[in-house]
Amino acid sequence: MRINRVGADISVLSDQLPVPGIGFLPVNAFVLLAAEPLVVDTGLSLPGRGFMDALGSVVDPADVRWIWLTHPDRDHTGSLFDLLEAAPQARLITTFVGAGIMSTERPLPMDRLYLLNPGQSLSLGDRTVTAFRPPLYDSPATVGFYDDRSRACFSSDCFGAPMPTSELADCGDVSDAPRDALRGGQLLWATLDSPWVHNVDQEAFRRTVQPLREMNPDVILSSHLPPAPGHATNFLDLLETAPQADAFVGPDQHALEEMLAGFEPAGAAP
Repeated sequence: MRINRVGADISVLSDQLPVPGIGFLPVNAFVLLAAEPLVVDTGLSLPGRGFMDALGSVVDPADVRWIWLTHPDRDHTGSLFDLLEAAPQARLITTFVGAGIMSTERPLPMDRLYLLNPGQSLSLGDRTVTAFRPPLYDSPATVGFYDDRSRACFSSDCFGAPMPTSELADCGDVSDAPRDALRGGQLLWATLDSPWVHNVDQEAFRRTVQPLREMNPDVILSSHLPPAPGHATNFLDLLETAPQADAFVGPDQHALEEMLAGFEPAGAAP
């Protein structure tokens, strides 16, 4: 994992996954070094990713007071129970639905839950974070937040994009990515991760974007995009076009067989 810094109080724990035929998908968790330190998501649920080591290079887990689970998909929960054990004073911020989904895998410590709904706020001692439902999401439990001190918008999956190279997937600023690749990747991700966007009324969808315009964050921090300072207006303009973007159609069985055949060594016996 790579550690990227955003200002003085935010660290990005950057991981990635190669997606055949699409690119390299960033998979980020975050540490907000508030008076009461907060960790946002806990990495991939794959062995050997080194999440706890990376986290320990930024903050002593014993000092963590809050864990914000943006939603309980497996690319966000990998080290959750390790962190709960290593951070005995930390409380887990989620929703009623999020807690329910997580409990189908392993019981959560109910006395350590902190249920926070979109529109509600929480003090971290030196700042206030306010929960919101991102315009695009792939889980009914998804909740992002805005930090009023750093002016950072933690958007969960919204605004994500596969990157054309591994180096760009964990870079420190999305401005390093070619503009066309970034725009194309964001629309691809929008329709892949939130296919329901094609079924909504465009004006109703636009109204879900407006609160983020009013928020006007200095930096957007997506779970699936390098840090994006100074891109809010462009990202929101692009987001409003998602209902008209081409629908994502994934490979079918024939394409899978062709892909697997390409992996066979030359001259292999039939």
